Amino acid sequence: MRRGAAAALAALLIGCAHAPVSGTQSGTPLPDSATVALWHMDEPSGTHLVDAGPFHLDATAGRDVTRPFGRLNGGLGFQFSLDSFVYTPFAPPLESPGALTIEAWLYPLDFGSYEDTPIVARWTEEANKQSWIFSIAGSRMDVNQAVALGPGLHRALFPDVEAGKVLFAYQPAAAGPPRAYVSTSGLELERWTHVAVTFDGDVVRFYIDGELDSQFASPGAIRSSDAPLLIGNYFDVRLLTGFGGDLHPETLNPTAYYAYHGRMDELRISNVARRDFPTRAPR
Repeated sequence: MRRGAAAALAALLIGCAHAPVSGTQSGTPLPDSATVALWHMDEPSGTHLVDAGPFHLDATAGRDVTRPFGRLNGGLGFQFSLDSFVYTPFAPPLESPGALTIEAWLYPLDFGSYEDTPIVARWTEEANKQSWIFSIAGSRMDVNQAVALGPGLHRALFPDVEAGKVLFAYQPAAAGPPRAYVSTSGLELERWTHVAVTFDGDVVRFYIDGELDSQFASPGAIRSSDAPLLIGNYFDVRLLTGFGGDLHPETLNPTAYYAYHGRMDELRISNVARRDFPTRAPR
């Protein structure tokens, strides 16, 4: 990140005051002792997202994130744009090496043209700054096109996966390559689906609409890092700048290879492997 831009980014994030958390409607998840962060995404406008969890890991949205109706109250709308993302700087509570749950309501409109479109990740292109990534497989329309191959940042991580499948990968604390896993079922376009992945130190499990979809033996721990949290997109976070008042990536290439396109609601991260999730939603 450029000098000046780093200072502007710090000022932008520090300047975000904690807004009060409003009451919740029936079915909305509530923070508990295992909650690391919980974004209800109910703010009607602006770029500030309040974390309802105990650590107040408030987030900042990019300028192209919209505020449509969500699955429960409000939600976030993501576009095929580099300015469509939500960013949370690293904080120690994000470290959960031995047990982890990531869950959210998703309403995808497209699956993307490249390897995947991340839901949320603590994964960067910097050495030793990869912890985990939770994503949706893309259509890989570009694989045989020499002109528009894209950066291919996740080809080795998620090879030959059917579009719409849910993906999870983590870098183990012990030496070795990343471990990547794929759900059995895929998501439907233009439909609300609750998705979750859990890890308890021994097994990775995917849940789709509250039902166990698949599970994989994977003993070990997730590598610790000071990677930030990026929601709904993937790019080099070192490019982020707060210059001009909005948080945005400053780059000469505006192509949003990994941007999620659709709506998202009720994103929660927990430091336990949960097993109780919402069931199938109506259209």
